[in-house]
Amino acid sequence: MNPINPIYYGKNGIKEINNFIKKNKPSKIVFLVDENTHEFCYPQIISDIETDTEIEILEIEPGEENKNLYVCINLWEALTELKIDRKGLLINIGGGVLTDMGGFLASCYKRGIDFINIPTTLLAMVDASIGGKTGVDLGSHKNQIGAFSLPQMVAVDTGFLSTLPQEQILSGFAEIIKHGLIADKEYWKEIISLKEIQTEDLEKLIKTSIEIKKQVVSQDFTEGGLRKILNFGHTIGHAIESFFLENKNPVLHGEGVAMGMITESYISVKKGLLSHREYEEVKEYISSLYPKLDLKKEDFEDIFTFMQNDKKNTNNEIKFVLLENIGKAAYDISVDKDLIKEALYMYIDS
Repeated sequence: MNPINPIYYGKNGIKEINNFIKKNKPSKIVFLVDENTHEFCYPQIISDIETDTEIEILEIEPGEENKNLYVCINLWEALTELKIDRKGLLINIGGGVLTDMGGFLASCYKRGIDFINIPTTLLAMVDASIGGKTGVDLGSHKNQIGAFSLPQMVAVDTGFLSTLPQEQILSGFAEIIKHGLIADKEYWKEIISLKEIQTEDLEKLIKTSIEIKKQVVSQDFTEGGLRKILNFGHTIGHAIESFFLENKNPVLHGEGVAMGMITESYISVKKGLLSHREYEEVKEYISSLYPKLDLKKEDFEDIFTFMQNDKKNTNNEIKFVLLENIGKAAYDISVDKDLIKEALYMYIDS
């Protein structure tokens, strides 16, 4: 079993960060923010930080297109110019892009410095900031460069969700849906019973989703087996994200994953795993929440090329996570090109 470092909720998060600083005495503290979290989140956090340690701020532009090695190099150079040593502490304040990249930044700088994640989007709270996956994109290929590296802690404060537009809430909600589909049928029923997505409902769902992810990751930290189930919806979803990113029209992660969950559920039926009735339930619910992505059948070859670089593939076989039923997933299932094309065409024609 691999330990997952502590996750704290609400004001307990800042309290524990202060305790960590007091106990570990970092030489300098660097906050990594983007333009949005610098304006809306950093002031709330810094007002509660209790330390005499010197503090620096590094800011990046928001957006998936900035999650790359070029930005990392600039940030590593900035850390070097600031004379951050191995006792430095990096605190990442932001969504999935920032916590993915910030963790990678810290894990490589001087072979690793301590970092803490303060997720400010729903996506980062239930997925990106938890579990120690860090990394950046390589061109349009998602998360091709990265490392498994755990933060010292994660501080989850749902108060930050009030700063988000609805499409960002929905983007993170796709990961909540995924957790129900792969691991807990009763949780799925709870999710689909919501009349609308309110912050007070999200607080309970966030904790349940984090617990599901923690249980999976603690059994398989480096994704040799079971952890792969967390990639449901992502084989096609990441390829879709990469396709739109390359065409300078990026879609949100949750929008790609939502489409991925519909199409991969369809593949699950065709593979004789998922019942048609449960597939229709999944498709109907996800389609009611997420806009249909503007794809054409002639886009398939480009999308398939991105799929061929998926990290789960082995021996040139595209490996999928599929549903056996709602609440149970199977991993390492090979799917041929024709069935993937059929699933994509189904989505376009539906």
